[in-house]
Amino acid sequence: MAEDIKNVNIEEEEEDIITLEFDDDTAVDCYVMGTFELNGKEYIALEPEDGTGDVYIYGYKQVSDDEFEILEIESEEEFDAAAAEFDAIMAEEEDN
Repeated sequence: MAEDIKNVNIEEEEEDIITLEFDDDTAVDCYVMGTFELNGKEYIALEPEDGTGDVYIYGYKQVSDDEFEILEIESEEEFDAAAAEFDAIMAEEEDN
């Protein structure tokens, strides 16, 4: 699981980009791959612009039409389930 997020900035471009700012003052620009639901909770998948192919998965909560929160996933079990669901969604998209 990732470090605590201090701040999130969204840039309006062709692709949505979020800048994650962590407690240790590092920042990572990420593409928003999409959101998905599992067991009544929503999650967001983010891909860093650094080209590593990593994917960050966080909890997601829509606050208003143009505002949302990214939430830390508290348990390893919940994170593993969300990651498995994301993998299943990606595999299904590749098949289509």
